[in-house]
Order: sequence, then structure tokens, then C-alpha cells
Amino acid sequence: MSDTQVKAMAEDMEAPVFEQVAFTQPPELSEATVAIVSTASLHHEGQEDFAPADVGYRVLDNRKRDYQTGHWSPNFDAIGFAADFNTVIPLDRLDELEAVGKIGKVSDIHLSYAGNQFDLSAIRTDSGPAGAKFLKESGVDVVIFTPV
Repeated sequence: MSDTQVKAMAEDMEAPVFEQVAFTQPPELSEATVAIVSTASLHHEGQEDFAPADVGYRVLDNRKRDYQTGHWSPNFDAIGFAADFNTVIPLDRLDELEAVGKIGKVSDIHLSYAGNQFDLSAIRTDSGPAGAKFLKESGVDVVIFTPV
């Protein structure tokens, strides 16, 4: 499926409108713990890969950095990821920001979802909030989303 076809298929999809949104004032970035949430179907060797229609998430250990991608969209070119994982999960950039004091700390954990879903309702109502709760309980203050 081409990009043009994907865009045409999605142009009439309605985006949800939320009457109320939760807002939490984060700490200053120089004091914040920052995590990444990616939609590149990332996982570690030994973790279960993402199956089609898998709306769960995988917890990524920041120290391992042996990421594999299970992204199966024909619109995804894995060459960039193979050359440098920072193209989909820019952890080296976060490390640099931490080193110069721009952020407080890079989180020990990050999350990945399979972003190529036709129905996002389960992520929006179940695994998305569950992942957010998990990150918050793990001490994460700020999340960077890296859509693929």
C-alpha cells in the first residue's frame, strides 16, 4: 500500500475529541526523568515480538539497547533503524541532553507499541492508559513520543 493510498484511506477518519484532558505540571526539564514511547514495534531479543493487531506494549530496558523492530508496514523502511536505532528511539540524544544538564535523567525504561494498527480503540482506552500509569509509577515525568 502506498503512502498516497494510506493517506486517502485515513483522510475521512474522525479524530476523537476529548471534553476534558488531564494535565499535570511536570518538573523543570533539568530535573525531569524522561522516557520514550515508540510505535516502531521495538522489543529486546527474547521478548515476544508484536503480532498483527497486537495492541499491547513492550517494556524496553534502557541499559540493553539491543533493540529489534517487528514493524511490518510496507511504508516502513528499516534501513535507517538498522544503521542507527536513534532514528526511531533517540536514546543517545537523550543521554547527551542528560550529560549537559538539559534533562534530569534518562529513564531506565521506555515503551514500544505496534503503531501500524487499523483500530486504535484498545490502545486509546486500555494499553495506552496502562502504559502511562506504568511509566508514572516508575518515576517518569516526561514522555517523548516517536511515531513511526
